[in-house]
Amino acid sequence: MSDPVIAAVGSSPIGRTELTGRDLFSAAMAEAFEGLPEPAELVDAVYVGNQSEAYEHQIMYGTLLAEWAGLRGVPAERVEGCAAAGALALRHAVRDVRSGEHEAVLAAGVERMTAAGTGGATEALSAATDRALEQRSGLTAPAGYALLAQRYLHEFDATERDLARIAVKNHRNAARNPRAQFQREIDVDTVLESAYVAPPLKLYDSAPVSDGSAAVLVTTPERARQLPGDAVRVTGTGAAANNLAVADREATRMRGAERAAGTAMEEAGIDPSDVDIAEVHDAFTVCEPLIAEAVGFAPRGRGVESALPPGERSEGWTDVHMSTSGGLKARGHPIGATGLLQAIEAYEQLTGRAGDRQVDAETALLMNEGGVSDAVIVGHVLEAGA
Repeated sequence: MSDPVIAAVGSSPIGRTELTGRDLFSAAMAEAFEGLPEPAELVDAVYVGNQSEAYEHQIMYGTLLAEWAGLRGVPAERVEGCAAAGALALRHAVRDVRSGEHEAVLAAGVERMTAAGTGGATEALSAATDRALEQRSGLTAPAGYALLAQRYLHEFDATERDLARIAVKNHRNAARNPRAQFQREIDVDTVLESAYVAPPLKLYDSAPVSDGSAAVLVTTPERARQLPGDAVRVTGTGAAANNLAVADREATRMRGAERAAGTAMEEAGIDPSDVDIAEVHDAFTVCEPLIAEAVGFAPRGRGVESALPPGERSEGWTDVHMSTSGGLKARGHPIGATGLLQAIEAYEQLTGRAGDRQVDAETALLMNEGGVSDAVIVGHVLEAGA
């Protein structure tokens, strides 16, 4: 069977908003289906990535958004995997189309995190840590990532300034991304002088609390040819779960990411050197080097060079462009939608629609994680042409 394709994408504005989750979803759908038939004429099933009911006291988001899109009667499910929820929704859509169960599936994601405030968001995200071993000790998501960062800086020749450069690079990319929450550049001193959230991670090492929604239409190549616009192929998908508790893992090696990326690239018939762009889960700056090393872009301990342009990194690095969207760090991180926002960036890059941030790209790798770092991680390979 032919590879499934992404034939249409859309997102709401990302950031702080007074809109409800369903209103954010409506904005994403309006963009995705502009010029297309109504969703009811195309869509056979719906998967919705959504992290927590704590923000809006709302579960059943599959049913709600299917109804909101005029899709009553189709299979509709909410998918939960903390911050990997959006990528899991995409994975389900891809597998449905690949198997022939459905011809067109909507993968959507939504989160209105600011409704709960900073304390509420922290509490909701803490539910993705191990209750017995970590929650009862007061370990939050920033603290968990800080433990990984401390160990990374201890083991390798890396500094807080190296992490700061990653934030600077991603803000520079986001400044050219009209979808981004923070469309402004920063400098290294701004990062280093910002307050610690959990040492060694500072405010500007951290992704923001964000509201937003994203929608991606996955269909067959035959159906896509009947629609206006371009399509990109989804040639590989992989997922893996690692230990939930950080204490039970190798701090500086993401075994789950290795497996998820390896499976996705094996399905696609590529290796890391074939990847032109990678959207990776930089909830905190330390995530980018850890994932770069896990998927095979960089030698162990040299992932922090992701802040440098391709060609200026040390021997052993590939020529991949990292997080051209600005990443979670600056594009924003509405939890349930994040994995799909990664797919939207890849779609725009592979179809030549990325504007001032456009790079020469034929192949993209997406890596979206849930929980603290490697608890669950999903990889997708997208390729130009359909």
